[in-house]
Amino acid sequence: DEGYVLELWDFTRINVTQDSLQELKEIWDRWNNEVRQLFYSNYGDLPYLLDMKVDKHLFRALVQFWNPAYSCFTFRKVHLVPTIEEYMALLQCSKIQVDRVYS
Repeated sequence: DEGYVLELWDFTRINVTQDSLQELKEIWDRWNNEVRQLFYSNYGDLPYLLDMKVDKHLFRALVQFWNPAYSCFTFRKVHLVPTIEEYMALLQCSKIQVDRVYS
């Protein structure tokens, strides 16, 4: 049994673009509570990411193993699907609501 060898690197291209974080923060600051609550109800806790510091080295290391087809990390034959709690630990974020459903 030879198993299956994942050969995504031959077919994968990663492009990264970045909007101005400061501009996004300024837009958020201009919104009143009603607009913010509407945003939260539609998109969850996404605005909390505006205040998070990202470990760029960790992010670059992890992104190499992200498998978008399965929405998980793939390490050789092992597929790892982090839980919300594990993402919180990686991101050092305590504001995410654990009992909420995220997609």
